[in-house]
Amino acid sequence: MSYRIAIENFGKAYVDVQPLLARHYGEMQARLEGRGMRCPPFNPRLATYVASSDSGDILLFVVRTETGEAIGYALIWLALDMHNGELISQEDAIYVRPDHRNGIGMKLTKHILENLRSRGVKRAHVTTMTDLRVAKLCERVGFRHTAHAMTLFFEEP
Repeated sequence: MSYRIAIENFGKAYVDVQPLLARHYGEMQARLEGRGMRCPPFNPRLATYVASSDSGDILLFVVRTETGEAIGYALIWLALDMHNGELISQEDAIYVRPDHRNGIGMKLTKHILENLRSRGVKRAHVTTMTDLRVAKLCERVGFRHTAHAMTLFFEEP
């Protein structure tokens, strides 16, 4: 099977990627709740994503099959580092449907990194939350452990 990876406008691509967004969130929700952490229902801030996509503050990479079906995506935020003004990126989400996890995740990651490098991005940050095996993929393309992420959930009384 062949795939095409391209940056698309969030508002225009939303109909195609919404099932992937919901599925990805559901997988993360199940993992966290399995560890005793409450995770609210899926309710994305669509207006924020659309406006950020329109302004170029967030990039939506979509992986499509040769028939045009969306089977993966990545949302990457771009910002200027508040300490030194360098252009940096932060992964919001990266996801490939389980039935297509045959190397396309690595191709997507490499495609994203090439794009970010061409834009002059100095650092790319990722957080692996849904599938912790993704950390190994990130290490294979050069990511290094620079911090330890922790989350505190404030439960309702």
